[in-house]
Amino acid sequence: MSGPLGILAGGGHLPRRLVELCQSDGRGAFVVAIEDNTEASTVEGVDHLWIKLGQTKRALDALRGAGVSELVMIGPVKRPTLSELRPDAYTLKALTKIKFNRLGDDGILGTLVKTLETEGFTVRGVDELMGDLLAVAGPYGRCVPDEQAQSDIERGIAVVQAMGAADVGQATVIQNGIVLGVEATEGTDALLERCGPLRRDGLGGVLVKLSKPGQERRADLPTVGVKTVEAAAAAGLRGIAIEAGGTLVVDTDAVARAADRAGLFLVGIDLSV
Repeated sequence: MSGPLGILAGGGHLPRRLVELCQSDGRGAFVVAIEDNTEASTVEGVDHLWIKLGQTKRALDALRGAGVSELVMIGPVKRPTLSELRPDAYTLKALTKIKFNRLGDDGILGTLVKTLETEGFTVRGVDELMGDLLAVAGPYGRCVPDEQAQSDIERGIAVVQAMGAADVGQATVIQNGIVLGVEATEGTDALLERCGPLRRDGLGGVLVKLSKPGQERRADLPTVGVKTVEAAAAAGLRGIAIEAGGTLVVDTDAVARAADRAGLFLVGIDLSV
């Protein structure tokens, strides 16, 4: 499609990478940056608008004014409480309709996608534009899971799929079949920090990170990067398992090198077989 790509940018480095991809393709981009979430470097040298969470109408008007017809939602956004939001009339009406506090993150994001489509925008997934980031099956780096680790991975898959069905989280840490922690609103890095002191004697645990069953793939696909590997190593884990085709890997080569340095495995698992 013609016109700049609209980027609803959360945190992390991925939004900037998408901006640079648009610039290299000659298409251009218009970024809606969210205060206290988006990194300042994301909007350098690109048309953008800073908003507070809840200023939906202002963002929609700016996107239309920039000639945007296609949108991508990329990067994590901290979920606020209702008391932290300062919603405009448009947002307040939408929140009342969807019962904000009763939905998990995927429910809210799915509703947001539908709302944007109702407003006339085409919402595309990050994996459509940056498909090279999708995890592949097999190991990244030299280390591979042994029999005990494989058992923990299988246990972790069952736990995350059960959580995901309730729209709770995308990750868990398992050690010798024991659930050390599950991800909620805090995110994976905080989950790993919390699980470090809970580590038992013996072989380290495994982080299992998957997309939720039936997840809206155009929003909030699970993501891992060098920081995830380093946090897992700091927590005393022996490996990470991610979903092939359902997880984004930021900078594959650097992630594999980080895993090798830490002496832990990172493996993509195919859940379709």
